[in-house]
Amino acid sequence: MTDHLDGAVIPTGFDVPVEPLRRAAHFTGEPGCIAEAREFAALFLEQLKNEWCAKLDERADGAVLLVVSELVTNADRHSNGPYILELEGTDTSLTVAVYDSSAALPRIFPRDPERVGRHGLEIVRALAQDLRVERVPVGKCVRAVLSLSS
Repeated sequence: MTDHLDGAVIPTGFDVPVEPLRRAAHFTGEPGCIAEAREFAALFLEQLKNEWCAKLDERADGAVLLVVSELVTNADRHSNGPYILELEGTDTSLTVAVYDSSAALPRIFPRDPERVGRHGLEIVRALAQDLRVERVPVGKCVRAVLSLSS
């Protein structure tokens, strides 16, 4: 809440948003969508810094963009249709959710430095506090929760 006294704005300490910041974007899977998803996430992070006063260091910024890239790339490669990127954040955490039309649940492979490729979910699991996969009526949702504080 902000009090106004003779035209002056006086912050009262209750100016922090109550609801998390939420944004979603729909992608068709055409070339360039993964880069667009990263740009969408970068703009979301800027908005989170401005509206929630989130203090993100370079590591948190990079982790969020890497998780977005991995999850959107998986949806792009393994679904036969469009996908949705949904972001939700506060000053301390951010949730990245990707919905796609494939009902096939992703597999997390055991660590194998000799394996070429298929390390995406392994990377996401290492960066996220929580990683969940759930079936939804039109496919699945892969959701990762990241901490924004060190």
